[in-house]
Amino acid sequence: MSDLDLPTRNLVRIAAAIAASGEATMRTVMEQAADSVDPVQVDEVILQSYLFAGFPRALNAARIWRAVSGQPAPHADPSAGIANAPDWVSSGAATCTTVYGDSYELLRENVRALHPALDAWMIADGYGKVLSRPQLDLKSRELCIVAACAASTQQRQLHSHLHGALNSGATPAEVAGVFDSLHDLVDSAEIDRYRGLLFHVLSKRQSLRHSKLQ
Repeated sequence: MSDLDLPTRNLVRIAAAIAASGEATMRTVMEQAADSVDPVQVDEVILQSYLFAGFPRALNAARIWRAVSGQPAPHADPSAGIANAPDWVSSGAATCTTVYGDSYELLRENVRALHPALDAWMIADGYGKVLSRPQLDLKSRELCIVAACAASTQQRQLHSHLHGALNSGATPAEVAGVFDSLHDLVDSAEIDRYRGLLFHVLSKRQSLRHSKLQ
């Protein structure tokens, strides 16, 4: 039994299927979700999936969702135009700060050490252009990212986004509910491992809170 409401449960399942499942499973998951989700929010999960699953999977997901939902794409999306790039940088920095909290500056330093272009793209493109879009709240986005990272076995990123989901307002029960929702999409041994990782994250956060109070 998941601690997520039905729409959120279906969004995280869609995110996981996009990230790691074949097209037949992706279609089935979308068909199961179609009557309980906001189509605009599904669009947002698909759009953000290109950051975590790649452009080909995002395109395939969009094609399947159009067929399943019968919903056409919007005629235009002015917020996606390059003229908005300066806003992406500022909104991206703010969103990334929310997600990473006290680790934000260290994140930037570490990513710049990998390549400065990755740092610039992470802020402007990832956290600004995509994850700061208002059509889906940040907590829901982070829960979907947790699902995508879990399904695709990206444990390093999963660790970061477990913190990110909690920093964005998700409760521990809601984060655990993501894993409960993926029982038929992710191997049970992996799910158990991810639950252990969440326990480790929660314990570490509690220890840090206690140390700050002393």
